[in-house]
Amino acid sequence: MDNRFLKLIELSIKAHWDLPALTDHRERTLYYKDVACEIEKMHILFERAGIRKGDKIALAGRNSSRWVVGFFSILTYGAVAVPILHDFKAENIHHIVNHSEARILIAAAQNWEKLSGEAMPGVRLFLAVESGAILLSRIPDMEQVFEQLEDLFAGKYGTPFTPEQIAYHVEQPEELAILNYTSGTTGFSKGVMLPYRSLWSNTQYAAERLPFVHAGDNFVSMLPMAHMYGLAFEILNGINKGCHIHFLPRMPNPKSVIESLQKNRPTLIIAVPLIIEKIIRNNVFPLLRKPVMRVLYRLPAVRQLIRRKIRGQLNAAFGNNCFEIVIGGAAINREIETFLRTVRFHYTVGYGMTECGPLVAYEQWDTFRQGSVGRIVDRMEVKIDSPDAETVAGEIIVRGMNNMLGYYKNPDATAEIMLEDGWMRTGDLGTLDRDGFLFIRGRCKTMILGSNGQNIYPEEIESLLNELPYVAESLIVTRKALIHALICPDLEKAEKNDLSEEKLTDIMQHNLHHLNQRLPVYSKVSGFELCRERFEKTPKLSIKRFLYQQEKI
Repeated sequence: MDNRFLKLIELSIKAHWDLPALTDHRERTLYYKDVACEIEKMHILFERAGIRKGDKIALAGRNSSRWVVGFFSILTYGAVAVPILHDFKAENIHHIVNHSEARILIAAAQNWEKLSGEAMPGVRLFLAVESGAILLSRIPDMEQVFEQLEDLFAGKYGTPFTPEQIAYHVEQPEELAILNYTSGTTGFSKGVMLPYRSLWSNTQYAAERLPFVHAGDNFVSMLPMAHMYGLAFEILNGINKGCHIHFLPRMPNPKSVIESLQKNRPTLIIAVPLIIEKIIRNNVFPLLRKPVMRVLYRLPAVRQLIRRKIRGQLNAAFGNNCFEIVIGGAAINREIETFLRTVRFHYTVGYGMTECGPLVAYEQWDTFRQGSVGRIVDRMEVKIDSPDAETVAGEIIVRGMNNMLGYYKNPDATAEIMLEDGWMRTGDLGTLDRDGFLFIRGRCKTMILGSNGQNIYPEEIESLLNELPYVAESLIVTRKALIHALICPDLEKAEKNDLSEEKLTDIMQHNLHHLNQRLPVYSKVSGFELCRERFEKTPKLSIKRFLYQQEKI
C-alpha cells in the first residue's frame, strides 16, 4: 500500500537525517536523527510497559519539541494518540483520559501538577513530556527500565544508530490513528476518530499543493498542536517536508511572536483570524485614521504608495520570507479581509473541521476569491443542502478521504452527523459557486429564524458590529424573542482615551444605531449588553456560543 502516512514520515526522517527538525525557544535544536533516536527510546518504554498496537496514549502539554517527539513515538509504535489541549482544566483532562481508556499519559509539568493519578485509575504509566521520565508508575520495575534506557537502546541498535534501522508500524487506511477531543462552540467535547487515510490525505495534499515549501525551510508553530489545524499543517506537513519547526516561549505575547517570525523567517504561516486582526487593528488602522493620512489617502498616486508601504511593513513583521499566510479556524472579519486584499497582501482563507482532519477547502493566495474560504480540495466532495447551491444557503455536506470514522463511544452523535453513502454533515451553512469556491454563511445551530420566517445569520451581523469603534468582539443572541448583542468593549483603548462607563455606553448606543442602518428590518438588533470579560473560546479561538445563548436569571 503506497498511500501510507507513516511511510511518508519514515522516508522524511531518513532523507533529512542531518537537517534541524525542532527547536524550542532559546534551547537546543533536535535534528531529524535526534528525533529518530528519541522515538526509538520511547518505543522501548512502551514495549516494557506492555503497550499493544491500538492501545491509547494521551498527550497533554504546550507546544514543544518533546511534544512532537511524544506524538510521533505513539503513532510509529502503532498506538493511538489522544492529544489534549494544554489549558484544559484538570477535570476535563481526567475525563478525556478516562473516556479514551488511555493506558499511558504523557503530561507536561504544568499540567501534571494539577492532575490526580487517582482520578485516572486506568492509566498504567505517567511520563513527563519534557524528559520522558516516569512521574508515576503502576507497572513493576518501570523506574529501573527508565534508568537503563540508554543501555537498552544501545543494546538494541548498537552504535551508531543509522537510518536503515528505522522500521515504523505498517498501518491500514481505516485504522484509528488519532482520537481528537473537540471543544466545540455548541456543546461538550466529543472524541473524533481520525483514521490513517485522513492523515495521509491531508499531508499528501499539502505536499502537492504547497510546492513553495522545501526541506530546510523554517516554520513557526503558533497554533495548539492538540487541535488538528495546527497539527496537520504546521507539524505533519512540516515534518513530511523536512522543515525546521520553531516553538514560541512558554507564555507567548504579540511581541515575542513577531520577534520569532522576524528571526526565523518562515516560508508558510498558519494562523487564525485573531492573530492577523490584532496586528491590523493595533498597528495599521490607527495610522490610517490620522487626519493627515486620511487626506493623503484620497490622492490616487499617494494611496498606491501608502498601500505598498503597508504591505512592506506587514511582510517585514512576518519575517519577509513568507510566501503566504493561510487563515483558518474561524471567520475572518470582512473589513480586515477587504483591507488585506486592497494592499495585495499574500493571504488566503481555508476551511475545514476536526472531523475532516481538517481540510475541506483551500486555494493559493493569487487565485483565491475574496469572501470565500477557498476551493473544494481534490480529495473531497461537497454538496449544499438547498434548492440552489449558488444563491440559497444550506448545510454543507462533505464526503471523501479526509472524513472521520465517527465519534468514540458515541453512536447517537455519530448517527446525527454521518449520512448514507459516506456523506457527513458539517453543521455549517454556505453556498458553492460554479467554480467550486465555498462561501460560509454561519452555523446551522446558530441561525435565527425571524418572525416572518427569514433566516438570520448571527455571524454576518457580528462581522459588521466588530468593525465599529471600541468593539473588541461581539455575539448576537436572542432575548425574549428579540435580537440582542453581547459586546466586549476594547477596554484597553477605552482606558487609554479616558472614557467613562457612561461615555462608552453612549458610543455603543451610537454603534447600534449605525449597525441597524446597514441591516434589513427583520434582522435589526433591539439592544445590547456590555461584557467586561472576553468570551470563552474553543482551541481554534471560536466563541463557545452555547455558554451565552440562555438569558441570565
